[in-house]
Amino acid sequence: MATTTKPLIISAPEPRSIDLIFTDVAKEALYDRYRIVEVEQHKVDELPEETLAEARYILGQPPLSPELLARLQNLRCVLNVESNLINNMPYETLFQRGIHVVTTGAVFAEPVAEIGLGMALDLARGISQSDAAFRTGTELWGGDGNSTARLLSGAEVGIIGFGDLGRTLNRLLTGFRCTIRVFDPWLPPSILTDHGVVPSSLDTVLTQSDFIFVMAAVTAENKSFLDAEAFASMRKGANFILLSRADVVDFDALLAAVRSGHIQAATDVFPEEPLAADHPARSVPGLLLSAHRAGALDIAFKRMGDMVLEDMTLMDRGLPPMRCKRAERETVARMRSKPVDRN
Repeated sequence: MATTTKPLIISAPEPRSIDLIFTDVAKEALYDRYRIVEVEQHKVDELPEETLAEARYILGQPPLSPELLARLQNLRCVLNVESNLINNMPYETLFQRGIHVVTTGAVFAEPVAEIGLGMALDLARGISQSDAAFRTGTELWGGDGNSTARLLSGAEVGIIGFGDLGRTLNRLLTGFRCTIRVFDPWLPPSILTDHGVVPSSLDTVLTQSDFIFVMAAVTAENKSFLDAEAFASMRKGANFILLSRADVVDFDALLAAVRSGHIQAATDVFPEEPLAADHPARSVPGLLLSAHRAGALDIAFKRMGDMVLEDMTLMDRGLPPMRCKRAERETVARMRSKPVDRN
């Protein structure tokens, strides 16, 4: 009786791990349906020729040189579970060969959007500042503690970047009856209007918003595009929430704008992580800090495994991946986000 050889997966998901991204049930299904060869990212090219030639999937996004890619004769998909599409492989060759490159980054949309909403409410109502004052005996009671407070309900909101993060945030804001303006140069206006938001220029978003949420990925075109001039153009007292990547912001200019009292801000990301103990951001009043933890929930990591299994099942049947987000030929090489080195 003939036996069927299970498809082979090269597993190099650093900084993730199989145990992190798969539930026990999903992990059992993974090993039941596939053969797994685990390897460190930088050692994929040291695998035996027969392993490379047979591999159907790569879990992770290890560096793939043109020479290494040529040895991966049966490769169908690179499943990036780090979330950032990294410029470490010959994408044009991958596309020519019909090899998919996909990312599971969408799993972070809900947790990031939720913490962004929490940050906005904290900035608007001084929640953490009031708590800190209470602990030092300097609290202000009643209206005296609300001299700078404002409502998110009915506010004018700007969103910069309308991918998975921006769209999820927009959905969460529905109940607040905000006017929501969006700047995203990679999307046509009709997609924005279909989501009930107002397509807007960057200048309009900056100058007409009480709350500005930055959800944009770093690209070859937008590094540090939110600079001192951008911050100066914002309404006095505006609330700026940075949730995607720090490199879209001139971070020194952001700190200066907050320190001057012109705006308040919250950030989950920083130019260098972890943040140095003596970094000036740690002592700027009006700046709410979070240690790049917005998306790092176990439930999000486990959703990665479910997405990966579903898409591999589709591809095993000769269908395209549908759950993970596919890299696009026109934009993938323009991405410039730094890969994360911790979960």
